[in-house]
Amino acid sequence: MSADDEPGGDELDPARSPAPLRWPDPTQEVAGPVSDAAVLDADAMSTLLTSFGVSAGEISNARAHRHLELLAIEHLVLPEAVEHDLTDIAEATGLSSAQIAQLWRSLGFVEPRPDDRIFTGLDVDMLRTIGQLLDMGMIDDDLMVQMARVIGSSLARVASVLIDSVDPVEPTNRRAGAAERDGQEFAAVAPMLLPTLLQVMDFVWRRHVQAEARARMARDHAGADPDHRAVGFADLVGFTALSQQVSAHELAAVVDRFESIAYDTVSRLGGRVVKMIGDEVMFSVPGERAAVEIALSLSEDYRNDDELSDVRVGLAAGPVLQREADLYGPVVNRASRIVNIAFPGTVVCGDEIHRALADDATFGWKPIGSRNLKDIGKVPLYAVRRVDEPVRKKTSREEAERRRAERREARVAEIATRRQERDRRRNGDEDIGASTK
Repeated sequence: MSADDEPGGDELDPARSPAPLRWPDPTQEVAGPVSDAAVLDADAMSTLLTSFGVSAGEISNARAHRHLELLAIEHLVLPEAVEHDLTDIAEATGLSSAQIAQLWRSLGFVEPRPDDRIFTGLDVDMLRTIGQLLDMGMIDDDLMVQMARVIGSSLARVASVLIDSVDPVEPTNRRAGAAERDGQEFAAVAPMLLPTLLQVMDFVWRRHVQAEARARMARDHAGADPDHRAVGFADLVGFTALSQQVSAHELAAVVDRFESIAYDTVSRLGGRVVKMIGDEVMFSVPGERAAVEIALSLSEDYRNDDELSDVRVGLAAGPVLQREADLYGPVVNRASRIVNIAFPGTVVCGDEIHRALADDATFGWKPIGSRNLKDIGKVPLYAVRRVDEPVRKKTSREEAERRRAERREARVAEIATRRQERDRRRNGDEDIGASTK
């Protein structure tokens, strides 16, 4: 007999024996009304929301503000009632109120006040499991907070991307025609969307864990310094000026294209994108040669792209502090300063990378002297290129930029023409509607 079948099974029982720990299966343990997903049609949004107990007035208001999809998401992700406060949770899980509040903050949520009833039964189960792990000594408070911080920040980004993809007023959705749909069609896929996303995240997480374990073992077997990394920054030239000249959804397209090339190029050549920082990408790889290959490929890929300007790349190598998938230390600071020295379309490296690859016939090096880097001091620097790549004269670089500018202008004109055509069609539809009244 399950706890739900027993008298009082819905109440919190701190004395109840905890369920044995096991590896969760998101394909089987997804809460929410997913069983009838196949029979939902495109006109079932109101019915779907009503099934969650949403009032007709709230549905009408969401429809008026084009928020039906967001309202459905809000209730799909948290189908259980929020009915427990900090005291209830502490009694049921064995964790102190201070531990729960700290964990909640680390996950990125607003700290709950003592009388706030914001917790569900699922929260109770999760926190009870964490309490078990603490009691068994498998984790301590510091590890709990660290893991919560990483999980919270990572999943906050996933949540933001998901909401962007379904919000019809988002700039990034206008190019896909999301602004014109009325929201009803979302009902057909909403109950399947979140379970599917959970399965994808579980699969990707397992793959990343496997890849990280293999990489650690490979470094140990090779006798390599586990803290040694080559770090690079690639900065998109002219992004600030461009952001003042284009619309929000056009700028979103530029950012998407910039990130797409960065992730594709870095991952294809064995590196890792550490993070995107606006118009800049930070990447890392264990070896200097791979770092230079990634840097030159980024420079080439952006140079050959019709919609983006050149990038400039700075590289440095040495011991780094790796924490929560980010990198810290003098090497990171040096690379971030070097990128500001580089000219558009060039790759500039520190002396340590030049010395490591000085005998590699693939690359050609040009010393550019010792430069004073902010808060670091004078550092000898080198520009690197492929030996089989001809040195471009300034005139040829200017000619390439002129051709790229012409292509961008043609692209802007094309977007303007499409916008005018769309406005004409919309005005025509309004005229037809007015004439039929």
